[in-house]
Amino acid sequence: MDDMDRRLIGALRHDARASLSDLAAELGLTRATVRARLAKLRERGDVLGFTVVLKQDVLSDPVRGLMMIAIEGRGTDRILRQLSGMPEVRRVHSTNGRWDVIAEIGTDTLERFDQILFQIRRLDGVTASETSLLLSTRKDS
Repeated sequence: MDDMDRRLIGALRHDARASLSDLAAELGLTRATVRARLAKLRERGDVLGFTVVLKQDVLSDPVRGLMMIAIEGRGTDRILRQLSGMPEVRRVHSTNGRWDVIAEIGTDTLERFDQILFQIRRLDGVTASETSLLLSTRKDS
């Protein structure tokens, strides 16, 4: 991956629905070059897909936390899909060690946060969990 590929990815992160023409104009390339580079990035597996960012995703959630989750057997893929479908689950991370998955959760109230925890704990295959509320953030990436 070269600098132009990184610039293309940066432009797509800003607007994944940007047209090839808009991307080409922004990057100073031809549409054909942008199309070819994007196809190559997808073929190599550097770009796995595109996503939607909702207004609520960029707003600060008053109640935020990390839920560490242990999963029984081979249910990880199914549980990851279920977690990804919950709008309050902001990010899902696979990990090693005691926990299989860490879910970042954001809600507007403690009551809603509790409801989401309960919903996740009831997923078939979730065997244990531990949750920590995030009180403040010192550095945001």
